[in-house]
Amino acid sequence: MSKITELTEQLAEPILKDMNLELVDVEFVKEGSSWFLRVFIDKETGVDIEECGQVSERLSEKLDELDPIQQNYFLEVSSPGAERPLKKEKDFHNAVGKQVFVKTYEPVEGFKEIEGVLDEYDGQSLTVTMTIKTRKKQITVPKEKVAKARLAVTFS
Repeated sequence: MSKITELTEQLAEPILKDMNLELVDVEFVKEGSSWFLRVFIDKETGVDIEECGQVSERLSEKLDELDPIQQNYFLEVSSPGAERPLKKEKDFHNAVGKQVFVKTYEPVEGFKEIEGVLDEYDGQSLTVTMTIKTRKKQITVPKEKVAKARLAVTFS
C-alpha cells in the first residue's frame, strides 16, 4: 500500500504548493468492505471545506489519469483536526510547548503511552513532561521508539 500513498503524495504536492497548503499525511486503508484514500491537508490558519473540495477535485483528476489503484475506493481530503499527527521533523518542532500524545513500540521508563507537554525535540528524541496525579515527570523518548505521535486536546 505504500506505493499508493507515495504516488498520492507526489501527485498532491504540486497541487498543495499551488494553493499554499501543506500535506500532513496520506493513508490508504480498508474499512469493512470499502477502501479509503485519505489525504490530510493544513495551513497555519486551518483549512476550510472549499479548499478540501478543490484539492479533492484536482487530485481526483490526476489519479483518474494515471489510474494506479485497482480496487474501488473513496477519496477523502480533510483537515487533520485538532489531534493532528506528528510525522515530519517540522511537525515535532512546531509541537514544542504543546500537549502531545506519544505511543511507543516498547515501554520507556515503564510507559508505552505518554501524554504531556512536549518540552524539547532535538531530532533524536522527544522530552515530554507528564503530570501523574499531582507530580510532574519528565520522560525522554528516543525517536526510533515512537510508534505514533499526535497533538492532544486537553479539557481543563
